[in-house]
Amino acid sequence: MHMLMKICNVILTAWALALATVAGQTVEKPNVIFLMADDLGFGDIGFNGNKLVKTPNLDQMAADGLRFTRFYSVGPVCSPTRACVQTGRHCMRFGMITVNVGKLPKREINLARIAKSKGYDTGHFGKWHLGTMTKDPELSGPAPASTDARYGPPWERHYDETFTTETNVATWDPLDESDLRIPKHRCHFWSNGKEIKEDWKGSSEKIIMGRAIDFMEKSVESGKPFMATVWFYGPHSPTRAGRELRELYPNQPLGRQHYLGSITSIDQEIGRLREALRKLGAEKNTLIFFSSDNGPEGSGNPPAKYNPYQGVWYGGAGEFRGRKRYLYNGGVCVPAFAFWPKGIEAGRTTSTPVCSLDYLPTFASILGYVMPDKRPIDGENILPLLRGKPWQRTKFIPFASQMQKQSPKASIIQGDHKLLLWMDGKKPDELYHLHNDPGEQNNLARQNQKLAASMEKSLKAWLVSARHSYEKGDYPNYDKQGIFIRTNP
Repeated sequence: MHMLMKICNVILTAWALALATVAGQTVEKPNVIFLMADDLGFGDIGFNGNKLVKTPNLDQMAADGLRFTRFYSVGPVCSPTRACVQTGRHCMRFGMITVNVGKLPKREINLARIAKSKGYDTGHFGKWHLGTMTKDPELSGPAPASTDARYGPPWERHYDETFTTETNVATWDPLDESDLRIPKHRCHFWSNGKEIKEDWKGSSEKIIMGRAIDFMEKSVESGKPFMATVWFYGPHSPTRAGRELRELYPNQPLGRQHYLGSITSIDQEIGRLREALRKLGAEKNTLIFFSSDNGPEGSGNPPAKYNPYQGVWYGGAGEFRGRKRYLYNGGVCVPAFAFWPKGIEAGRTTSTPVCSLDYLPTFASILGYVMPDKRPIDGENILPLLRGKPWQRTKFIPFASQMQKQSPKASIIQGDHKLLLWMDGKKPDELYHLHNDPGEQNNLARQNQKLAASMEKSLKAWLVSARHSYEKGDYPNYDKQGIFIRTNP
């Protein structure tokens, strides 16, 4: 009897320890931060091999985590990518195929909604570009005529704390309008429905990071996990950098000094963020994703004379073809990594294709969130990949855009290949091997007709699904907005 009681006690103790471990995992949810640069090309960062730019903090964080060599923004421009990040659904499903058209619909399930449902504090800092901050056309940016219809601020999208602008502002001294000819880049910072007016000086990245760190400190002090989206302004135009940043590149043309300096400014704020997390004791259990929203702006051949609107033309897409607005790799394959000391083994690199659509389903998996309906989710849970377990995509990565005449209009990545369709009845389909031909120079469509036909069938079936979402909606009270790509010549 005595021996039986001892055995029972051992079993009960083991059971209690198991429950405590499970409870610990439930209570100690990871903080999650989604960082995004704007117009940062694949070749513009140290961890992708750029020897000129100074990005020691980003390089170290990439080395301490998992670096992606085939990370796809999905959108070849700003708003589409941001909509994909927020929802895990291709932006075309709800009419945000381009910039300054429509808004992130309230009934889309976004990152903040998932986080709040699991007890997280939520914050957004920096550029938004998924709707206007105000219904007042005098205070709005690029599309005042449609301000009322496009009103869609983050504080009405489940974010508790916000410090944001509708679109881009200058990357340095955002209130200085001396060389800003485009009104939409004039500065209006908003916080939870109120315009915040201060004498903003210096790095715009530093301004938003200060607010983001304040938010994180309050959340940690309250004992709650936090989720934050921090979307930087650089190196998107107007591209400016302070004197000390420019002096880091003394032998470069002035325009390149501003461009590289704006990237280093982001890097400095990444270092500041990491130091703050260490002091809070929160670094080990904070998952950080970093990426860019699309490839570099402009032709790649900047003018001799510095212009803040063309400084970003110094950006590079590395070995890739195309730039911003293109569906070729140069427009949609961007620098990216994931960092999470408690969950990701350091020093890893993967060439497995992943994308911005994967953020939401991965986040949902980590938090144990189950979607409440059957709306199509285009992304995939990459948590096994983050943890170093065997993983392969089961979903293809879809692309669609009409923003560049010299680019195909729809594309798909499936397995090791990428298919691009012009959909104009004139130009032939293009098929490339992702890893053997990253520059997309050797069209394999003719010699691999069976594969090309199979991928085309998958892409066109997805376009039918996306159009159904766009026309009919995937949830009650869907409000149609924006546009859908032209799928017939």
